Parts: sequence; C-alpha cells; structure tokens
Amino acid sequence: MRCPKCDNEQHNAVECEKCGLIFARYRKVQERKKAEALQQESAAEKSGIATKILQLLVLVLVVAGTTYYFTVDRSSTHVVATGSEPGRTQKSAQVPVATKSAVKIPVQQAVSSRVKYRGNPIERARNATVSIETPWGTGSGFFVTKNYIVTNRHVVQFDEKKLEEFRNKVETMRKMIQLEKRKISNFQKRYRSLRKGPTRSQVALIIDARQGELNKVLPQQKKLEEKLAQLEQGVSPSDIKIIFADGSEQVANYLLVSPNHDLALMSLFSGDWTYLEKPLKNSRIRQGDKVYAIGSPVGLRHSVTSGIISGFLKQTESGEVYLQTDAAINPGNSGGPLIDENGYVRGVTTMILKNTEGIGFAIPIQVVFDEFSGTLY
Repeated sequence: MRCPKCDNEQHNAVECEKCGLIFARYRKVQERKKAEALQQESAAEKSGIATKILQLLVLVLVVAGTTYYFTVDRSSTHVVATGSEPGRTQKSAQVPVATKSAVKIPVQQAVSSRVKYRGNPIERARNATVSIETPWGTGSGFFVTKNYIVTNRHVVQFDEKKLEEFRNKVETMRKMIQLEKRKISNFQKRYRSLRKGPTRSQVALIIDARQGELNKVLPQQKKLEEKLAQLEQGVSPSDIKIIFADGSEQVANYLLVSPNHDLALMSLFSGDWTYLEKPLKNSRIRQGDKVYAIGSPVGLRHSVTSGIISGFLKQTESGEVYLQTDAAINPGNSGGPLIDENGYVRGVTTMILKNTEGIGFAIPIQVVFDEFSGTLY
C-alpha cells in the first residue's frame, strides 16, 4: 500500500510506518473537505441567482421611476399652463426657487462669519488667560478689558500670616547655623589639643562631616534671607511678571488690591489684548451647567480642565457667594477664569477644599466689576 502523504510503499494498511499517518482518519478528513467544497459551490450558485434577481428588480424600478417622472412632469406643466396665463405661470413658478436660494446663501455666510469672528470659545479664553510669576510663586489671571487683568489677591500679595511664619522659619535656621558653627569651632579646639592618634583622627572626621553638612545648608539659607528681605520690602508692579499665551512677557504697570475680596487688578503699559466677555444680565449659571477652568497648575501654563457647576456656597460670616465646581483646580490655577460653553467668563478660580478632590470654588465675575467699578467702567 502507498501512503497518500509521504508516498511510502508498505504492507500495513492501518498506519504509515514512515510518517505515522492513520489512513482511516485521513480518509474522513478528505471526505469532510469534499462535503464542504460542495456546500460552498451550492452557496455560490444561490448567491449568483440572488444577485441576478436583485439586479433585475433594480432595473425594473429605475425604468418605472423614469417613466413616472417624465409622465408626471409633462402632465403637471400642461395643467398649470392651461389654468392661468403663461406669463403669470412662469413667474409664480420661478419666485419660490429664487426666494429659497436668496435665503440660504446669506444665512450660511452669516454663520461662517460669526464663527470666524468669535473663534473657538476655549481657544479664545486661553488667549485671554495669562500666567503670573512673583518672587514667591506663580498663579494665573485673565483680561477683563483690553488693558486690565484680574487675578487673586493672594497671587500678587504675600499673606501677612504666611510672611510671619516664613520669617520665623528663617530666623530659626539662622540660629541653628550659628549653633552648628560653635560646635565645629569647639571640635577644632579639641582637635588642636590632642596628640596624634585614633582620638585625634576621629575628631577630624567629625569636623569634616559637620562642615560638609553646614556647607550644604549655607547656600539655601542665603536664598531664604534674600527672599525674606524682598518680601519685607513689599511687592511692586514691576516685580510681577505676566506671561501671555504666545510665550511673550511683560511686567505690570499698575496694581490695585481689593480689601474686601481675594481679588486684584493689574494693567499693562500698552496693548490691545483679547479679553473675556461677561454673560448677558439675564443669563444665569445653573447647577449642572458645563464649565471650563483655565490656568497654569504646577507650572503647566494655559491648561484647560472641564467640569460642571456643582453648587453655590455662601459663607455665613462674610455673606460671600462662591461658585462650586468639580473642574480640576490645582496650585497655580488661582486667578484664572472659569468659563461656560459659550466662552463667557463666569468666575475667578480662587481656592479648593483641602483633603478633597473635585471641590473647587470661584468668585462670581460680577463681584470683580462691582469691586473695581471705578476703574473698569
């Protein structure tokens, strides 16, 4: 018997002695393949018949539709012409078409022109937002007019309580450095009084280790001393660096700080900048409305986060009302705008609730215009 797989000639009719092929199983596989091939051929024939029938139906429909179109069009034209004067019939048939075209074209042009002027609301708000750098940190702000920028007071004015804490920290470090210098001086005196030996060598190692640690601390302390001196002098507009969306920089020309709210107003020497518009008077923000926060969190300038208006918070002591949002607000976002889907500014992001996620607050934009009405109006 000859093996159908390896063509080996043998007497065993059950299994191939060379490749191990089982002849009965091989025959079953071949029979199954033949059956599948027959099924495929049958399905192909049925598919071909169905395709031909479908093509025939489409042809019949096309012919019927064409016949109906030409028949109805001619008959209707004939009826209109005989029912009225030819001149009037032609005029009445053309006026609706001309009017329809005249309406469509101006509307499309008006929409495209409006979109081009307004631009993307998010992009427009981003271009109106700035990053702010001061000697002690960073924050955000945005243009409320062509020349004025609003931000938080705590971005451009160092808090007195924090200043006192910082002063105490610097003074504590100063005293610790003086004590460490005295200890090193005592070890040096002891070193000079000792004879050569293990004890003297051990004291030398202690002196080197302490002096090395002190040398690391001294440059840091120098920077802290310089920063404290600058903070105690107070901030001036020229100390505030304003960074625009295109990366260019300027310093503030004018600084006005609110005594009642966490707000400050700055102006620039010159420029005609993109600014954010207030919403209409009858346009109210509601719980659940979509909002976007724009700012420079942790140094990531002009970042955008989204969320909704979660609610409204009213402080019992001051009576101030804040917009609550779940849009991500992080250090550096302070002073940035909170805008709605149409690009109108709704608030000034100002704070977050500690040890929570998605609970941030913004000062309503109307408070800005009420507080600085003498300058902005």
